[in-house]
Amino acid sequence: MSMTLAQLRAFLRTLELGTFTRAAEELDVSQASVSELVSRLEEHLETRLFVRGGRRMVPTAAAEELRTYALRALQAAEDANHAMQALRSLEAGVARFGVLRNANYYGLTRLVETFHARHPQVRIHMVGVNSHDVAQAVESGHLEAGIVVLPVGSEDLEYEPLFRDEVLFATAHEGPANGSATTKDLDTAGLVLYDAQSGWADPTRRQLLDRAQQAGHALEPLIEVEQVESALTLVANGTGATVVSDSLRRAGRIPDGVEVYPFEPPLLETLALVRRKDTVVSRATTEMMSLVREFIHGPRHHR
Repeated sequence: MSMTLAQLRAFLRTLELGTFTRAAEELDVSQASVSELVSRLEEHLETRLFVRGGRRMVPTAAAEELRTYALRALQAAEDANHAMQALRSLEAGVARFGVLRNANYYGLTRLVETFHARHPQVRIHMVGVNSHDVAQAVESGHLEAGIVVLPVGSEDLEYEPLFRDEVLFATAHEGPANGSATTKDLDTAGLVLYDAQSGWADPTRRQLLDRAQQAGHALEPLIEVEQVESALTLVANGTGATVVSDSLRRAGRIPDGVEVYPFEPPLLETLALVRRKDTVVSRATTEMMSLVREFIHGPRHHR
């Protein structure tokens, strides 16, 4: 006789909850079934996994040792089931995908319209947040994949660079003397930054901070807001300076009176597809990733 997934589930729930009764309630089976499953597992392993200690089942050293392997076995079974589901045709399901806030300026709308036209029965769950938050959601399993600006720094994620775009200095006041900006110019003008919630975890902010530190000066925001459009409105009204992706300039979204300048050396951000390592991505999300490669475009594809 070999151990079964049902036995491992009963074992793990008992280990977590402390009694056969509570494990049975969570698994929606009888208490006797859980007890029998654990007993058969003990017989197979020829060792005790629990001893009674008052009202709770006390795990033995063998139970603690088995925990890791049981979790791995159940995860492998879940991954296998997920893989089989992913092979089915795209007749239903959900494509769960994360994008950076300004993804519309890179062709996101056309991507979504194309996906829906090809697979009208598949629901689309598109989350637009900061790259740092997208990476965390993918790492935790709340999203299957996404688009981020690098670096986001996780060894559990797999990255596929798509293209690089330039970050520009934006101001309504007199521009840098030689036509190229530095982080010192930002600090002097009064820095207005967006993505307030993510703060310095934002990848582009981290690049700015690293560059300022290398130049030997601090970089403290005068004002922080959540949306880049809000930051640009403040700058257009004469408050400070900010940074913007060149995608906004190409899309004609820089307000009247605001001029943009390159940094010296150029400040570049890399956009990339991100997914967890060693996990199966659903068919719907796999299709979404393919469309990202087709429709999300950088500077050279601008018309």
